[in-house]
Amino acid sequence: MLENRVRRVAVRLCFVALACAVLAYSLHALVDLGGSGTDDFFGKWLYDGIVLVSAGLCVWRAVSVREDRAAWLLLAAGMLSWAAGNVYYILFIVDLEVQPIPSVADALWLGIYPPALAMLVLLIRSRSPRFQWVLWLDGLIAALAVASVSAAFVLQVIIDAPHDGLVQTITNFAYPVGDLLLLALVLEAGALNGWRFERSWAYLAAGFASFAVTDGVFLYQIAHGTYVPSGIVDVGWLIAAVLFAYAAWQRPDRRRGLDALSWRLLAVPAVFAVVALAVLVYGYVERLSPLVLMLAAGAVAAVIARMVLTFRQNLQMLSASREEALTDALTGLANRRQLMLDLEARLATDDERASFVLVLFDLDGFKPYNDTFGHPAGDELLTRLGRQLSASTVPYGTAYRMGGDEFCVLADTADEHPEPLITQWALALSDEGEGFSVTSSHGWCSLPGEAATPSAALLLADQRMYRNKQRGRPSPGEQSKDVLVATIRQRSRDLDGHGQGVAGLAEAVAVRLGLPDEHVDDICQAARLHDVGKVAIPDAILDKPGPLDDDEWRFIRRHTLIGESIIVAAPALTPVARLVRSTHERYDGGGYPDGLSGNEIPLGARIIAVCDAFDAMVSERPYASRLSAGEALAELARGSGTQFDPGVVDAFMAQATIVPVPLPGSPTGD
Repeated sequence: MLENRVRRVAVRLCFVALACAVLAYSLHALVDLGGSGTDDFFGKWLYDGIVLVSAGLCVWRAVSVREDRAAWLLLAAGMLSWAAGNVYYILFIVDLEVQPIPSVADALWLGIYPPALAMLVLLIRSRSPRFQWVLWLDGLIAALAVASVSAAFVLQVIIDAPHDGLVQTITNFAYPVGDLLLLALVLEAGALNGWRFERSWAYLAAGFASFAVTDGVFLYQIAHGTYVPSGIVDVGWLIAAVLFAYAAWQRPDRRRGLDALSWRLLAVPAVFAVVALAVLVYGYVERLSPLVLMLAAGAVAAVIARMVLTFRQNLQMLSASREEALTDALTGLANRRQLMLDLEARLATDDERASFVLVLFDLDGFKPYNDTFGHPAGDELLTRLGRQLSASTVPYGTAYRMGGDEFCVLADTADEHPEPLITQWALALSDEGEGFSVTSSHGWCSLPGEAATPSAALLLADQRMYRNKQRGRPSPGEQSKDVLVATIRQRSRDLDGHGQGVAGLAEAVAVRLGLPDEHVDDICQAARLHDVGKVAIPDAILDKPGPLDDDEWRFIRRHTLIGESIIVAAPALTPVARLVRSTHERYDGGGYPDGLSGNEIPLGARIIAVCDAFDAMVSERPYASRLSAGEALAELARGSGTQFDPGVVDAFMAQATIVPVPLPGSPTGD
């Protein structure tokens, strides 16, 4: 830590010394600071000393900090070549009456360009965002615009000046061309970073700009014979050297990323495009060389290419944005918005033969899965089920995710009945494993026959889906019934088997009589539970092989009241409890417990009475032998109008050909 602090202080002192040296050099060039006797010191030793110390600071930075080490070593090598050229010029060329061009000094001076260019490439690779053609075009526009300006005022002078051969011409051109290449890379770096220069790039840009401008002024003065050695023009090179070293000691700023919405991304290339157009106009008036016009025209062409590329990117972004807006982000399926568009398109067709179905699915068991295994696992399950559904709909139609745990399919049926396909799709939306089972409920509608608008189609399919969902979900009454059935089963398997047989017979008769579904359900439950009161009857009475005495009969006849009191404890089974109470009433009024007769007895109880008697007669009983189905039917016919409702007996007789074989029942039938 102390070492770093000492190093920072030493570096700052070096830059203060360099600034003072550059200032002194400038004052000497302007006001002859120190007198003419100090010309050698300022023009030779101080000048080279500033360049060498700047190069040494670059080497120090590369040795001290690993980051971008190669880049700063390359820049230092270029500056040392530059300084060596100065030394060679002072020692061997400056005093010659005719100075050779090119010379070893020119080769050493030009030696700064290759390592400086390599340094810029390394910095661009390490500090610029990923490759983007638009940003590279922005840099090319800027570079060509600046090159056209430079060519108009610098290269044009070199072209017009007299030359002693091709080699001298190439040498004179090498300096501005090298400067333009350096500026071009700096401008590319600026473009790649959204024209936001971090401090190191800013100082490098300023340094290369100072270097290029100084070279341009130098060449202009040389061409016109007005250059003065160690004059104020040379200060530009010294400033460039100090700026190079100062750039090396700046910390890279990578905290901010490229802002795609920054005004600079449009404004800066536009400014350079205007510069290029201005050069073209000026070239038309002043008749500039074709090279200048070609550079300016190249900048304009790059602007056009940039516009084309930007338009293409905008179309791609628009397409991607549209796809994102119509796609479910989790599963990759089309979403509700896409479904509405597809429905509108399908329903708007004029093809009368068009026939398709809309199917809505809602997952059953997903919420417990999500709560048990967590939301990431839930998301993964939704994604997997979505892929399965999408694969199963090919080639019939398209799968959608509506949101949450709801999915949808819009498919052509091609005159096929959709139920087998819907079953296949429902299976695709199911999964099970240890501790979980996920299935789906669905509802569908046929289009365009059942709905004329997308909203109407969705509403109809949604209503049907939730109706099916409710049917598949055990109601409170069914749950209570299951508990009571389990109680009966624990008490006596014979009672349980008898209840199953009576329930099956009662359902068939109730359906044949055309009763509503909800009444059929109540009758089935009452038939299943009609003997629940017998759980309170001792086995000695239930299984007694002989006739029962009066006290035992009174005990038996209480079982309907006991059954009612047990069942009515579940409020959802209140209608069932009333039916159970009346299952042993007689049509002629001689039954129990209330002595009801005729239509006073609930119809469901009258149906259960007939079915109970039949199942008892065809089952093994301790107190009576088993009857055949025909004999049992004959007994029902004899009891019609007295013990049983004649209408129910007739319905039972009509149904007798399809009545299933009854299970062995309990010894009941009393």
